[in-house]
Amino acid sequence: MDRQNLTKYIRLGVNLDHLATIREARHTPYPDLVEAIRVAETAGADGITIHLREDRRHIQTRDVYNARTAVTTSLNLEMSVSDEMIDIAKDVKPDYCCLVPERREELTTEGGLDVRANKVRIQQVCDTLSYGGIKVSLFVEPAIPIIDIAAEIGAPIIELHTGTYANATETELENELNRLRHATDYATDKGLQVNAGHGLHYHNVGPIAAIQGIQELNIGHSIIARALFTGLADATAEMKAAMEQARKS
Repeated sequence: MDRQNLTKYIRLGVNLDHLATIREARHTPYPDLVEAIRVAETAGADGITIHLREDRRHIQTRDVYNARTAVTTSLNLEMSVSDEMIDIAKDVKPDYCCLVPERREELTTEGGLDVRANKVRIQQVCDTLSYGGIKVSLFVEPAIPIIDIAAEIGAPIIELHTGTYANATETELENELNRLRHATDYATDKGLQVNAGHGLHYHNVGPIAAIQGIQELNIGHSIIARALFTGLADATAEMKAAMEQARKS
């Protein structure tokens, strides 16, 4: 893929998991996910991301169906490779499915898929979902051998895990940025669409958004946290503006 032809536009996928976390803390009908989808999209979100975890700690099965009806941009369903999740995805038909690792005891997704150890299973899931008309993304570490395997599996999209960058010390930061830049260039040259996400917030998103080959950032926790003070519309618009400013620089 010719990097010179990549658009300078960068998409924002707003992850609404933690809006559902607030709701599930008291098992109330509010805050309403459908209303949040409308607000985020109106404020400039290019897509909506939700993660249906096996323990249903935030997003519930009904939310996935409601989101499919409500979303007017694109719906990205993050999910494990379990049979249950595959069946739900085949029924709901989101625009995208991002396959992620999942452990019940983790607070949040802690790293990329182990595509080496689980290549056969991931390949099967990719084939099944792709046959159903769903575009599949693999959440992976920014490492060349892993990207090679992801390309062999045949998923058209990878989402680079930016958690290590987000947690890097000042002395580690440039090295982590270089890893992400190199991984983006390498994956783009292999014909993969490159997205990124995890741990990104208003103060660290700029250097990632500035990487020209990255086409989409999926961001949730920081936007929902900001929305407590500014409202979801302003929090979404502020993140989109920060990303666009960095891309133009």
